[in-house]
Amino acid sequence: MLSAISYQRTGKDWMDKRPTAGIILAAGMSTRFGRLKQMLEIGNSTILAMVIDAAVKSDLDRVVLVLGHEANAIKASLDDKLLNSRIITALNPRYEEGMSTSLRCGLMEVKGEFPSIMVFMGDQPLLSHEVIDLVLRSFRESDRGICIPVHKGQRSLPVCFASMYYDDILVITGDRGAREIIARNPEDVLTVEVEDPATFMDIDDEGDFERLKALIKSRT
Repeated sequence: MLSAISYQRTGKDWMDKRPTAGIILAAGMSTRFGRLKQMLEIGNSTILAMVIDAAVKSDLDRVVLVLGHEANAIKASLDDKLLNSRIITALNPRYEEGMSTSLRCGLMEVKGEFPSIMVFMGDQPLLSHEVIDLVLRSFRESDRGICIPVHKGQRSLPVCFASMYYDDILVITGDRGAREIIARNPEDVLTVEVEDPATFMDIDDEGDFERLKALIKSRT
């Protein structure tokens, strides 16, 4: 086990942000979609499995998969992916209270060991390990405590946070992520340009799912 790490900012001098844990938020009920997004099949894979594959292929040191609604069924759909030694699963019993509870759940699994995190959503199947590594590398090499990928000004996930923001994350409530933390600290935000806008595609409804299938088919 890694030893506990303290992380402080003094002027522009940062302690090392390594190692970094990825937190995949996949505990929701897919209310807007009408069926469980995490298990939607794409070829021989699923939406969530594609996100996990990208995270595992990346340079992240640990991957925390946060589950809640239908957790056992989702685990079963992932076959042997959860056997990877870099992946741990966290169960959020309060998933019905919103995204913030899953973010807190994932962070509590790693906060004492990892001086930085990268937060994912479980419904960005076209996110590649190359983009993850680009954001991660840019974050680690910078003096900023937050790093966000952008495409022509549009921000998306995954987003990195240094541990100086952990206490702020742990007091977020409701069905929201960490946007308020980002908004309150614009001077500490690094943006990284991503060339392919499809990287940011998330699946909110059937129309998105059909567009995803068409896009993947056009690329094969």
